[in-house]
Amino acid sequence: MTQSDNYRMSFSTGGLFINESVEVARLHEQGETWQDTIKRAMVAETTSLPKSASNRRTLREICNRLATLSSEELAFLTDEADRHEQQLLLWLAACRAYRFVREFAVEVLRERHLSYLLDLPLESFDQFFDAKAEWDDHLDSINENTRKKLRQVMFRMMREAAIISDDNKIQTTYVSPRLEKLFRRTNATEFAVFPGVTV
Repeated sequence: MTQSDNYRMSFSTGGLFINESVEVARLHEQGETWQDTIKRAMVAETTSLPKSASNRRTLREICNRLATLSSEELAFLTDEADRHEQQLLLWLAACRAYRFVREFAVEVLRERHLSYLLDLPLESFDQFFDAKAEWDDHLDSINENTRKKLRQVMFRMMREAAIISDDNKIQTTYVSPRLEKLFRRTNATEFAVFPGVTV
């Protein structure tokens, strides 16, 4: 596999950005490009980062994720969802936006949960990364410091999504009936990114 954006690894800052994502989703107007949304979010100071470049980079990643949600999912995120539903929607958006995150959720989180191996050691990320890097030049070229940062941020995202606990235990995901109904209208196989949820 040659270097490409197959494994986009640009999630190395922040976390799930729940509050910021909801605010940006509220700013976004139907039919508007996400680039225009970023510009308006910069003016509205949607993120609290001190540097303009950091703000833009964060907003770009938030919009990359939000862009994977349907208009119906975006409306649910901003108008109806409670905090837990927002967490799950934004975890799903991250899994859609980043192939690496999605595959980790299915191949590591789901499989460990099915095997009742609920501890999620940091090494599970390293082993998964090494296995994928054998087949992907881009992943193989990422240095050790960046890998550690990616691992740190990914574990933070999983905690913020309530996918794992504060002590790194995989948690069975509760999907509310209304959120399940919404997901089934798009792609029911995506339930695989939520530990313990039947596909």
